[in-house]
Amino acid sequence: MTDRIARPIGPVLILDDIRDGRMHLSALFVMPGDDTPAPIGTPDGPVAPILLDRTGQGAVWRARFDLPADRGSVYDWDGQRFDVAGDLTGDLRLAFVSCNGEEVGDLDREGSERNAMWSRLRDDHRREPFALMLHGGDQIYADEVTRGHPLSDGWPDDLPDAPSDAALADLARHLREGFWARYLAIYAAPELAWLAARVPSLMQWDDHDICDGWGSLRRSRTDSAVGRTLFAEARAACLLFQHAAVDGDLPPRFADPAGGHLGWRLRLPGLRILAPDLRSERQRRRIMGPGGWAMMRDEAARPAEGHSLLISSVPLLGPRMSLFEAAMIAIPRMQKYEDDLRDQWQSRAHRDEWRRMLVVMRDIAQADGHAVTAVSGEIHLATRATMDLEGGRLLHQLVASGIAHRAPPTAWARTLGALSILGEDPLPGHPIRIRPLPGQRRRYVAERNYLTLTRRDGAWHGQWTLERSGVTEPLALD
Repeated sequence: MTDRIARPIGPVLILDDIRDGRMHLSALFVMPGDDTPAPIGTPDGPVAPILLDRTGQGAVWRARFDLPADRGSVYDWDGQRFDVAGDLTGDLRLAFVSCNGEEVGDLDREGSERNAMWSRLRDDHRREPFALMLHGGDQIYADEVTRGHPLSDGWPDDLPDAPSDAALADLARHLREGFWARYLAIYAAPELAWLAARVPSLMQWDDHDICDGWGSLRRSRTDSAVGRTLFAEARAACLLFQHAAVDGDLPPRFADPAGGHLGWRLRLPGLRILAPDLRSERQRRRIMGPGGWAMMRDEAARPAEGHSLLISSVPLLGPRMSLFEAAMIAIPRMQKYEDDLRDQWQSRAHRDEWRRMLVVMRDIAQADGHAVTAVSGEIHLATRATMDLEGGRLLHQLVASGIAHRAPPTAWARTLGALSILGEDPLPGHPIRIRPLPGQRRRYVAERNYLTLTRRDGAWHGQWTLERSGVTEPLALD
């Protein structure tokens, strides 16, 4: 049994919606035992939290309130005052992060090393506040939650033939405690906790929020009784801790109120954010299902002023992977990495769907008359790419990964850089090019990092903060 928490965790601010010139927010708390969190103090009066869920580790509470979206504001809780930048109408700073953890031993890492880039992001906010934090996937690394239970110890290779309902219920309890432990550990980290209480977050999950390669694994695994139980518990924990929500009570930014997929969209003044869910409906030969595509078609038919930002947990633009994929699958000892390659938009299994998404983004840019930016994580490297959309417009791909995951060997970055020389042209007349970060010679940088997106005088720029190399020069995105 996982130990109960000793002290309150939170507040963690989640942006639910922008409506009527107000930011509609949720503040998430985790309280020990039967403790009840104090009310949130807002300019409009106190707001009492409500109980959402409880385990032996603690209880999750949520308070929904709103603050102005056109100026900075404050709220207070338990004797503390929290400043929120708030102004989404003019000049604006957004932080983008991904890959907050590692596959093995993440909870055992020394805190100052693990959270070094969170500390840097916190200091960055103190110098010039961020209005929002965008989390692009792998907010936790849950790969180890399957360990320690007889039904899931061998996941995904060894599965029981016909587990009983009682055994599956026991597995669900085990997994639930494991997911909770991961979220509580990351939200208790002082570097993230300080930021999360002052900067509203928007999140979209990826595979490690469930397990490595979810959806790219064989259907015999994901559709098994153990696989379905794993997904259900991961999804419930994601709704609770990443969105401060439960089934039947999703924020209005979600495209499907029933939660069949967790894709969401949000319109800020001069900015549209699209975050399709690339995991809930994923199968071995598809990335999104009917619900996800319905959301994208709907948004493509609704023009937006300003800039469009796509959060694609897996990079939308990347090098030609087909030759590399074929070579790895042909080598028996490398076949265990097949799911990692199949995760990519560029995989041979998803090439038609990839073209479909690129057409949607091209159509959005042409209809709205502006460039489009995709931000992604997943690969534990920093890189960028462009695709020509004609008319002087580009689709920019900015990859920032990871905020806590240590970088892979430099040799892997060089391998991807060599592959990128081949070029890629999935849409005739719209070439994709992998380009070095500003001031960097290599196309892929093997350093921990995060991304800053800035709008000043209506113009957008991106900058990476690299662990060793420092802050890049601004990259124009318009």
